[in-house]
Amino acid sequence: MASPKAPAGHFSILYFASASTFTNKTSEYLSAPVEARGLFSKLEELYPGINDKVLNSCAVTVNLSYIEIDGDEAPDLKIVIKEGDEVAIIPPVSSG
Repeated sequence: MASPKAPAGHFSILYFASASTFTNKTSEYLSAPVEARGLFSKLEELYPGINDKVLNSCAVTVNLSYIEIDGDEAPDLKIVIKEGDEVAIIPPVSSG
């Protein structure tokens, strides 16, 4: 099921697994635009401790495409998350 369209000036962010547990949300809308390099800082402001507990080991997608924003030399740091975009925070899945 597709998520509802973000309100004007916002993008939607989807939280899965431990990201959802940490935020107590499955989704929300954040103000756009945001540079990919600033996404984790923005989330850390909203949810203190999320960087260490969730974000340091998660995958991130923008409009269903994986992006790499972990580390100073990550190739996708300059991507700008725009109004109407959909971002997903996907923690690693364990199996066993």
